[in-house]
Amino acid sequence: MKKSNAPSRIILIGPMGAGKTSVGLKLAEALNKAFYDSDKVIEQKTGANIPLIFELEGESGFRARESETIDELTKVDNIVLATGGGSVLDEKNRAMMKQRGFIIYLQAPLDQLLKRTSKDKNRPLLQTANPRKTLSDILAKRDPLYNEIADMVYKTNDKQIRDVISDILKLLKKNKYRPTQ
Repeated sequence: MKKSNAPSRIILIGPMGAGKTSVGLKLAEALNKAFYDSDKVIEQKTGANIPLIFELEGESGFRARESETIDELTKVDNIVLATGGGSVLDEKNRAMMKQRGFIIYLQAPLDQLLKRTSKDKNRPLLQTANPRKTLSDILAKRDPLYNEIADMVYKTNDKQIRDVISDILKLLKKNKYRPTQ
C-alpha cells in the first residue's frame, strides 16, 4: 500500500448537493482510504431512510443520531467521511470534526445546488413549496459554520468530478493542510 501524505481523516462538509458523497468516494479511492457517508451509516444502523427518521423522530431526533455517528466515525483512522449538510449546526460536531480531522468545505453556487437536488426526494428539508428560498436560507445560516471549521475551501461549481479530485489531491500534495492527530 502506497504511503500518502494526506491527513489520516478527511472530512467533507458543505450543503446538500455540493458533491460530498461523489467526491468522497473518488477521493477515498485515490488515497486508498475507506469511505463513509454519515447519512448512509445512520440509515444502515436504523434500517430506515433519512426522510422516515425525520418523519418519526423529527429533525432533533435525526440530529442526535447524526452526532453519535460523527463521534464514532471521526475516531476511525484512514478514512474520507462525507457528512450531512446540517452536521455543522451542532457545536459539539464542529469541535469533534475540527479536532479529529482535516476538513474540506465543498462549495457550489445556489443554482448548481438546486439543479443537483431538484429531483431527490431523500432531502426532507427541501420538500417545500419554494426549495430555492429554503436552500438559500439554509446556506445563509450554515455557510459561516462551514467556513469556521474548514481547513480547505474548494469550489466545485460545475467542474467534472475527476478535475475536483485532481485539484484536491494537488492541494494535499502541496501540504496545504494542518496535520491531524
